Amino acid sequence: MSRLLLGVVLLGNLSVCIMAQVMLARPAQVRFNSTDYRNVLHWTPAANSSSLHYDVQWKIYGEADWLDVDGCQGVQKHHCDLSAVTSEPREWYYARVRASSTASSSRSAWTLSPRFSPRWDTTISPPALRLNFTEHGVVVRVKPPRALVRKLHSNIHYKVYVTNTSGAEEVFQLNCCSNKLTLKGLDHKAKYCLQAQTILPLQAKTSARSSAKCVTTL
Repeated sequence: MSRLLLGVVLLGNLSVCIMAQVMLARPAQVRFNSTDYRNVLHWTPAANSSSLHYDVQWKIYGEADWLDVDGCQGVQKHHCDLSAVTSEPREWYYARVRASSTASSSRSAWTLSPRFSPRWDTTISPPALRLNFTEHGVVVRVKPPRALVRKLHSNIHYKVYVTNTSGAEEVFQLNCCSNKLTLKGLDHKAKYCLQAQTILPLQAKTSARSSAKCVTTL
């Protein structure tokens, strides 16, 4: 009889351990945030989970195997840069995250991200503008986001919008081989405000306009 009771107690303890592992809260809101093809996975931890660690895996849509993300195994941060493994714009990707506790040696279930496409889901930043007065006019230089240049090299175009004091707007387009524009024949003592957009023709993507930068001619 005592052996039977001992067996019941051991089975009960085993059941409690299994339930403790299953009941560990898993991460929520696993999603990609992508700007200029820098693809960062974010997730929201459960409440009171400051001591938890996280594992991140990824795979290409349609493939069976999940792969560990280097540098994102057993981490305490709530984000992971997956740019290196999600670098092909034409592919679709998934990622997943689970929590683990070293104190209880337990893990949560995996939480899956929505399907992610670098081409369609990344947001493109507008370029920066630098203006200089010369004897030939106002020289406008367009500086694209550094991350975008590293990714796409020369496949970047720009639009520059020039608005004068009356509100009339003129648009200039710069192709991939030029990032400089000289505005000539401007009115004296007139205010001009400029904005720019980044354009990726091959990806059919356009950024928002940059903040306006204004100059007043002499």
